[in-house]
Amino acid sequence: MGQTLDSIKKPIAAELQVFESRFRDSVKTSVSLLDTIMNYIVKRKGKQMRPMFVLLTSKACGEINDKTYRGAALVELLHTASLVHDDVVDDAYKRRGFFSINALWKNKIAVLVGDYLLSKGLLLSLNNDDFQELKLLSAAVKEISEGELLQIEKTRGLNFSEEIYFEIITKKTASLIAACCAIGAASSGSASDEQIEKMRVFGELVGIAFQIKDDLFDFGDDDVGKPLGIDIKEKKLTLPLIYALNKADKKDRSYYTRIIRKENKNTKKVQEVIEFVRKSGGIDYTRQIMHNYKEKALKILQEFPESESRTSLESLVQYVIDRKK
Repeated sequence: MGQTLDSIKKPIAAELQVFESRFRDSVKTSVSLLDTIMNYIVKRKGKQMRPMFVLLTSKACGEINDKTYRGAALVELLHTASLVHDDVVDDAYKRRGFFSINALWKNKIAVLVGDYLLSKGLLLSLNNDDFQELKLLSAAVKEISEGELLQIEKTRGLNFSEEIYFEIITKKTASLIAACCAIGAASSGSASDEQIEKMRVFGELVGIAFQIKDDLFDFGDDDVGKPLGIDIKEKKLTLPLIYALNKADKKDRSYYTRIIRKENKNTKKVQEVIEFVRKSGGIDYTRQIMHNYKEKALKILQEFPESESRTSLESLVQYVIDRKK
């Protein structure tokens, strides 16, 4: 595997610390229950890839400033709000190995906490007249909601179209990383509209590659920490599975479709589907598509001046497709 996240963070290590303390300040509240929950959330933040995209794109286009920090906080506030709400919707009691908000404080409080985070993000932007950044992120939140609902709609019908699959992941996953990169560029104060749009497209391409990598985990593509077959159990049609089903003859297709529809909780049957996908060439096909998106993303970065930040963005793209979880 290439570089570690710590080495990728190097050009923005000091700025990430500033961001962290500002993010903590942005969720402070006088309501003690809410404050306890906010402290719990802040302590359990993940890899911070989204703030990294905001800060690195800003530095690659110009300078990191107060607007950049607010943009990164806006992304984290709205992203965290969506995760808190997702756990309620999915009845999920764990997130990254820790108890979810709804597991500890029940659904009603979790929904209100998500609303609070959302309103804090909106106010942070509005109080500072960061209208462009707010517009970029609001568009992404709309896309994420549409993507989730489109996935639910298409899962019911087990739609085998690659086109629909890419529409779902572009909305659901890629739109937020695209917004991070556009917000970073816009907040730098030096980027033209054309450069902001280029960074948005760059983020979208990286986001698509990121989701495809997630899809590969379901089939034990590498030695990964995630249990196999989760997407199949949830009847999610991922790219390796779509490829395998479209390539299969009628008899096999109807056999495996029936397993996904009716026997998706049977671990032995799910393993059968995984083997079927592996033998179909679906894994290699998906890997190739993921690498194509990576190459397109790297090509866009070449249009920006050479810098430490640009190099880190290139390494971050590589990290996205090399990661083990």
